[in-house]
Amino acid sequence: MKFPNLILSAAVLVLSANAFASAPMSEPETAAGPEVIEKAVIKPVFGQNLFSGFRQAEFKGFNPNYKLAVGDKISLQMWGAYEAAVKLTVDAQGNIFIPQVGPVKLQGVANKDLNAVVEKKVRSVYQKNVNLYVSLDATEPVKLFVTGFVKSPGLYGGFSSDSLLAFLAKSGGIRPESGSYLNIELKRNGQTRAVFNLYDFLLKGSIEQVQLQDGDTLVVNSRQGVTYFEGLVENPVQIEFNGSGVALGQALEMVGAMPEATHVRIARNQLSKRSVEYLPLADAKSVLLNSGDEVTVVSDKMPGTISVVVEGEHNGQAIYVLPYGSTIESLIDQLQLNQRSNLEALQLFRKEVAVRQKEVLDISLQQLEQVTLSARSSTDGEAKLRQADADSILKFIERARQLKPRGQVLLGDSQKRNDVLLKDGDRLVIPGQTVLVQVHGEVMFPNAMVFRKNADILDYIASAGGFNQKADQSRLLVMHQDGTITNIQKKGGWFADGYARADIKPGDEIMVMPQVDIKSFQYTRDVIDTIYKVALSTAVVAGL
Repeated sequence: MKFPNLILSAAVLVLSANAFASAPMSEPETAAGPEVIEKAVIKPVFGQNLFSGFRQAEFKGFNPNYKLAVGDKISLQMWGAYEAAVKLTVDAQGNIFIPQVGPVKLQGVANKDLNAVVEKKVRSVYQKNVNLYVSLDATEPVKLFVTGFVKSPGLYGGFSSDSLLAFLAKSGGIRPESGSYLNIELKRNGQTRAVFNLYDFLLKGSIEQVQLQDGDTLVVNSRQGVTYFEGLVENPVQIEFNGSGVALGQALEMVGAMPEATHVRIARNQLSKRSVEYLPLADAKSVLLNSGDEVTVVSDKMPGTISVVVEGEHNGQAIYVLPYGSTIESLIDQLQLNQRSNLEALQLFRKEVAVRQKEVLDISLQQLEQVTLSARSSTDGEAKLRQADADSILKFIERARQLKPRGQVLLGDSQKRNDVLLKDGDRLVIPGQTVLVQVHGEVMFPNAMVFRKNADILDYIASAGGFNQKADQSRLLVMHQDGTITNIQKKGGWFADGYARADIKPGDEIMVMPQVDIKSFQYTRDVIDTIYKVALSTAVVAGL
């Protein structure tokens, strides 16, 4: 008998599920609170990875506008009539003291003016024959309090020339579920010295450079409005905004809508009843988003054309562009067939069917792996046997995971096979007329041989050297050119050879499965089922 057309049915179910999920529909009237909380925790915040690049960075260079402060270290070199090479520290009065010259006021002096200020003082004593060079050698380390909605509030050390991002990174960064990226205050002596918006830095690269002082406090305030984005966006994140709302167009500039996006679905969560809006993207950019809104960007286009790859025996082109909704019959009408074309064995391969087959196969392999690893033994001898069996099964599982399902839609000999709708990316294979029969799997010499009219399945296996020691002779598979498979079981008393008679045709492949010799019946059944699933989806006999 032939296996049921399960692959085609699975493909139809997958397509139906996808179409149902993508279709606009009204939302159930349920409370939106728990769902919103879950998204806020799981979905990353725009800019959440900002601080990782600052954790180990310390900026010890000094820009020209840096103003000297108490504790900064100065390197002074003098030569000529008076020579000196010393390192001086700005003292509590804001001065440095130069021998033979006296104190020089440097607190508040810009780094670019340092040399000129010191030279003016030296020239008041040495008017000629003395040259000098002064540079800022190091700044006094500072300690900042970092508090508010950060992961680890505390006191952190750095340099006055460091960026506030470095101190935020040392505190673990902003808490994504509660901290604000738009409202970060630098306080000095109880007064707000500066307010930072990190989105300006993320999007424009601009951030105010403030010279930090010992005892400054960095406060991350709580965030205000939050909107969630997913779907066809480059950054599926939650974004923060100040005020009562943010325009959709402005938000999309941050998350980046993909070129294929056409519509936007907005789920409103402010009121007791959840509501949904579905709008064209071009007309929705001025729509105001509120805190808690969930935005899904989608592509809602009516397909115009599809492309189908045609391989095998024909004289036409390799790729055909067809109107959406075309069937196999409409494609066949365009093909240039030749005398070798075997349309009766037409094969259709579809990517999404291969994906589904892979998912099913992976589940079976995972279940087999769990059964294998969880088996128990009552004696040491049985434990050793099970260990050897388990090693063999695990190696089989590893090999099977590397195999790729073919994704074939079984057309068979149904009268309606030409009515099957084609999808973009389908691959149609037209087998050629052949006089060969292949035998592979657990035989002595897997080979292809010429079809013999009166030969039965055992005759072909005998021509391949017969069964080897690993062969399971109780059940054989015959894969026909159109992809359908006949399962032939050995039942005593039917024929002299014990097999139900199989109608072997030119182009058929006889697959001899491996024998599973395991003591546990549960093991045996699980392994056999998995081996056959691998063979059916990949057309490969994978033995233990």
